[in-house]
Amino acid sequence: MSKIRIALIEDHDLTRVGIRTALLQKDEIEVVGEAANAAEGLKMLKMVQPDIAIVDIGLPDKDGIELTREVKSTANGQQLITKVLILTLRDNKEAVLAAFAAGADSYCMKDIKFDNLLEAVRVTYNGNAWIDPAIARIVLQQAQQNPQKLESAFVDTKAIAPNSDSFENLEGIPSYTLTERELEVLQLIVEGCSNAVIAERLYITVGTVKTHVRNILNKLCADDRTQAAVRALRSGLVG
Repeated sequence: MSKIRIALIEDHDLTRVGIRTALLQKDEIEVVGEAANAAEGLKMLKMVQPDIAIVDIGLPDKDGIELTREVKSTANGQQLITKVLILTLRDNKEAVLAAFAAGADSYCMKDIKFDNLLEAVRVTYNGNAWIDPAIARIVLQQAQQNPQKLESAFVDTKAIAPNSDSFENLEGIPSYTLTERELEVLQLIVEGCSNAVIAERLYITVGTVKTHVRNILNKLCADDRTQAAVRALRSGLVG
């Protein structure tokens, strides 16, 4: 099985070493490069082309949002397929939306638990967005207050598939297309719960939760959990 190739761009040495040490506990992960600033980081990404770059938002020469924008811009011209996982202490609305508008694939807080970081890496590697539950609340609040702004950010990050229906076309999703259990799972997704938490809340297995999530994504024509939550809010399926 091929390993998940990860590069770290973080200016704090102890933080970078800690993340690397944690990630290398898993055989499925290989750390292929490190950098302490954006300039070195971009050069390194072009050279090693990792699957995922874990990028600190507060780099000394430019912030991780601008670096993300450059990485995604470079990707269009140089076949750079690296996904970006933003790691940050910031949980304010502007930083979150700016990161996704720049093309970030996932967004985590620096105090994230190791198991959740691994989940974020795996989800990002598989082509979906992973958003820290604390940040998900900000994203979903924005969906309720200004859905057009949120939609534009997710269009920029390709969280909406090019051939999928627009949010407007999904506003009238009838609730009967989802089972009662799927609606319960969807509500917990909107609240930012992980599969493990959903399983505990509903007294079902994690495997069953994954099945429900897959069915929900299919029925809502959503690419990931966050998009499903946004569509559920806009359509009135959950409150």
